[in-house]
Amino acid sequence: MNILMVCLGNICRSSLAHGILSHLAKEEGLDWTIESAGTGDWHIGQAPDRRSIAVAKKYNVDISHQRARHFNASLFNAYDHILVMDHQNYKDVVSQATSKEERDKVMLFLVDDIVPDPYFDENLFEPVYKLIENRCQQLIKEWK
Repeated sequence: MNILMVCLGNICRSSLAHGILSHLAKEEGLDWTIESAGTGDWHIGQAPDRRSIAVAKKYNVDISHQRARHFNASLFNAYDHILVMDHQNYKDVVSQATSKEERDKVMLFLVDDIVPDPYFDENLFEPVYKLIENRCQQLIKEWK
């Protein structure tokens, strides 16, 4: 299974989701490919935000090797599921879809809610990590 996590800049939320789901899938022996991208292009090639790296490291998840990349329509072909962190990410990704099949691959990471962007609030990194971790555990159970 190939899964893509998407947020705005690919340095906070989607990089955490990428790292956490990869870590959990490996622990379960699942041969999944999990990656991430951002709808914005400001951080292409950069490592995740230092605060994302730190909170992930606290829970023994290493995301320091990741590098931000920009979402583009060619990625629809490479992934079975594209999970986005908020409604604007959803609109930005779906707007690039050229078929119902591509649109159907896109869903909110949290089915009925958004993952808050912690970029401007230092205190949100830990709660966002926990929120993402809980959802990743659910995804493992659903898709295993």
